[in-house]
Amino acid sequence: MAKKIKAVVKVQIQAGKATAAPPVGTALGPHGINMGQFIKEYNERTAALTGTVVPAVVTVFEDRSYTFVTKSPPAADLIRREAGIEKGSGKPNKEKVGKITRAQVKKIAETKLADLNATSIEGAMKMVEGTARSMGVEIGS
Repeated sequence: MAKKIKAVVKVQIQAGKATAAPPVGTALGPHGINMGQFIKEYNERTAALTGTVVPAVVTVFEDRSYTFVTKSPPAADLIRREAGIEKGSGKPNKEKVGKITRAQVKKIAETKLADLNATSIEGAMKMVEGTARSMGVEIGS
């Protein structure tokens, strides 16, 4: 018989740098899972992506065991990295903070395709472009 699910927790943590301090400790601690084991496993899985934020979906079972799936980094994080900017614009419709090319948008869309609600690369590109516009990043040719 399948294990009974107690909770599903979503966390966004710096890749390879998870610690028991907040946000990990406050999100997962109340569910009684082995924090040391989770942190070690997460850091091993995300070591290659150090420097980016990698979301994880943790499924906690009644017997306090767990499984987790890592997702691709958020689109905004990837856009910031490609554009070489620190953060998005506070007034995206008036102040532009950076520029990325269509090739860079396609690269980001290919990275995110598995986690987006899109069936084609073109649809994924439109989603990434919308995120870029909302951050004040222009899309060039």
